Amino acid sequence: MLKSVIAASAALTLFAVPALAEEHGDMAMTKGEVKLAKMLEGRVAGEPRSCIRTIGSRNLMQIDDTALVYRDGRTLWVNRTRNPGSIDDSDVMLIRRFSGTSLCRTDQIDMIDRYAGMLTGVIFLDDFVPYRLPEEEG
Repeated sequence: MLKSVIAASAALTLFAVPALAEEHGDMAMTKGEVKLAKMLEGRVAGEPRSCIRTIGSRNLMQIDDTALVYRDGRTLWVNRTRNPGSIDDSDVMLIRRFSGTSLCRTDQIDMIDRYAGMLTGVIFLDDFVPYRLPEEEG
């Protein structure tokens, strides 16, 4: 019984991602790109910045092979990085900040395997793009 439930879940996932990609007009979208597109739906991109002020890193999300997203209130700051293929949400990020409490494109992020404790990759940041919901008129 459990095997059939798992198989059914896997089948649904396989059909859902292409459907979402088709909905966004690009059959080449990865699962990570589809996830990011859903997060940014209805939001408007702002002016990119090389640094953003952060408090801790709990609000920093990893989207596999796609981007890092930092939530600051109603704003989502997206960093597509220079090597998004190194982003794996099962890894732990070790952030080396060279700018105090800000997270900047000059900072380095080491990806560490959660179980083996070994380095799996290094992420080099790019500019952070803010995505905000449009202000309601009225």
